[in-house]
Amino acid sequence: MDKRQLTDLLQKHHTDAFLWASHCCHYNQEEGKEVLQRAYLKILEKKAVYKEKATFKTWLFSVIRFTAIDYLKKKKSYEPLELVKIGIEDPPYEITTIDYKELLKKLPERQHQVLLLAFYHEMTLAEIATITGLHIGTIRTHYERGKQTMRTLLLKENV
Repeated sequence: MDKRQLTDLLQKHHTDAFLWASHCCHYNQEEGKEVLQRAYLKILEKKAVYKEKATFKTWLFSVIRFTAIDYLKKKKSYEPLELVKIGIEDPPYEITTIDYKELLKKLPERQHQVLLLAFYHEMTLAEIATITGLHIGTIRTHYERGKQTMRTLLLKENV
């Protein structure tokens, strides 16, 4: 693949790539920008090479995911216990609609990732298995359990 084709594919998937990078950084857009930039550098410097074993989008999301993991490991810092705020404050407004993003955050991390990739990014379970590096059976399990957990959470929200 030549540089022009690579650039065209990166531009085509940029919006989805940015959203995925933000998700991998716990919805922090600034960190998402940094991770995406580092992933693009890896690709352009040929540290990550597309070998056409999967779709380009699947491969790109995998590169972003592993870049985010490395970035967050290096960035991790701990706050002194005195600065940690303990307790939950009531929101200043009444929530009347269902916030699906918040419900997704209540899921275990793997279920959250699988449902996000399946429904929002319209990926198949096989593509998700490639991105996450997990077996397809494991992805199916997280997918089904995630859907069931979401049903339970939605029923609690409607009560």
